[in-house]
Amino acid sequence: MTDDKNGGTAGATTGRRCDVATAMRRASDQLADLLQCEPGSVSAVKGTGEGWSADVEVVELERVPDTMSVMATYHVELDAEGALVAYERVRRYARGQIDRR
Repeated sequence: MTDDKNGGTAGATTGRRCDVATAMRRASDQLADLLQCEPGSVSAVKGTGEGWSADVEVVELERVPDTMSVMATYHVELDAEGALVAYERVRRYARGQIDRR
């Protein structure tokens, strides 16, 4: 496990709910370690009754040009202290793709 910027360990149990910035960092870091993929960004994070849920964008396949790289969105669940408890890939797309709504 890696140290966070607040001097704690990402998986340490403190008995306290972490803040949103720490939850975002831990979601990205833990998923990247698990998948061995480069994290792109955290596109959503929200508190739940049990902890946090977040959507993390990762680079799954690096391509040249980079607009052809394959990205994925993973939905992750964290406990109140920021430890990853579940994840699921919900979308794959080319980096240059724009959602149309």
